[in-house]
Amino acid sequence: MKKTMKKLLLELLRDSKRSDREIAKVIGVSQPTITRMRNRLVEEGVVREFTVIPDFAKMGYEILAISFVECRRGMAIEGLEEKAEKWLERCPNVIFASRGQGMGMDGVIISLHKNYTDYSNFLSENLLKWGDDIGGYNFMLISLEGGTVKPLSLKYLSELEETSDD
Repeated sequence: MKKTMKKLLLELLRDSKRSDREIAKVIGVSQPTITRMRNRLVEEGVVREFTVIPDFAKMGYEILAISFVECRRGMAIEGLEEKAEKWLERCPNVIFASRGQGMGMDGVIISLHKNYTDYSNFLSENLLKWGDDIGGYNFMLISLEGGTVKPLSLKYLSELEETSDD
């Protein structure tokens, strides 16, 4: 990635709601150049979407759940992907899901829940649906109502990239 394009990406990580004109001043190029570069980042799939990261507790969520799933040995993980994709379409509270490795598990699901009862229902429904495919299931529940040491934000990546360029 070219240096100017990387600078733009870092500025977008810091605050993507800024105008192209504002970012152009920071980077030291013209506004049309920033607009073209931003469009290119989107076209190439480097930037998938422009969104906000809200305070989930203020939205009414009390719990962030990180669930670790082990597929039953002998099951074709690839065969489960299509089934999982269809299931995930019906789960807007799942904000991330992926294959993974570690702790004897094959995948991870990150989801938001209004309260413990909501999570318990989510867990019960999904263990019932996936029972034949799941060999193991572990989770960590995180209270969103306090105790956060470092809130979720992508702006930290821009700081990391700046220090690695030195």
